[in-house]
Amino acid sequence: MMTRRPSAERGHFDHGWLDTRHSFSFADYHDPAHMGFRALRVINEDRVQPARGFPTHSHRDMEILSWVLDGALEHKDSMGNGSVIRPGDIQRMSAGTGVRHSEFNPSPTEPMRLLQIWILPERSGLEPGYEERHFAPEERTDRLRLVASRDAREGSVKVHQDVDLYASVMTAGTQLQHTLKPGRHAWIQVARGELLLNDTPLGPGDGAAISEESALELQATADAELLLFDLA
Repeated sequence: MMTRRPSAERGHFDHGWLDTRHSFSFADYHDPAHMGFRALRVINEDRVQPARGFPTHSHRDMEILSWVLDGALEHKDSMGNGSVIRPGDIQRMSAGTGVRHSEFNPSPTEPMRLLQIWILPERSGLEPGYEERHFAPEERTDRLRLVASRDAREGSVKVHQDVDLYASVMTAGTQLQHTLKPGRHAWIQVARGELLLNDTPLGPGDGAAISEESALELQATADAELLLFDLA
């Protein structure tokens, strides 16, 4: 069974400095039919204007992943971490018992676009933590590259939940397959381009929830970029 989440139906807010679209209920956007999927709680596509960003704020009991699509994201937190991540970098922050951080677009001229992802942790009260990794374009091109997982295998960042996150940049005409083990579920988020998911067309910003399926077939009908979540 597959349920498509069209891009145009996401929650949308334009704050001037921030243009954001929410796949699931978030902040002032509330839709009882879209409160998350399995442990996946938030997927926000944020476009941040140059030299603007999110001032220092607090989180707790959440696994937060940032995946930059265009531009750069500057991060500072109460654990003493400070860095700038760019396309190909994944950042994982475990909020745990509590952390404060800020996120800014450090460029004075170029906008920034990212996917911010929240995953419910396997238990509350974890020790806060931070990690980032870079995955070169050749690692992600025309393949599903594991970038986050519970056991941090294959060089992925560690997420405190039973989830595998894959990233891929597909060239037009490429086909990829992914097998779901019994009892597993998947969410596909298309960042750009167009593809067929088991013959169902998906475009930029579209998502899809998959349950009770064993095989996923992805075919890029144009150059495309996507994230694939394999969830308990």
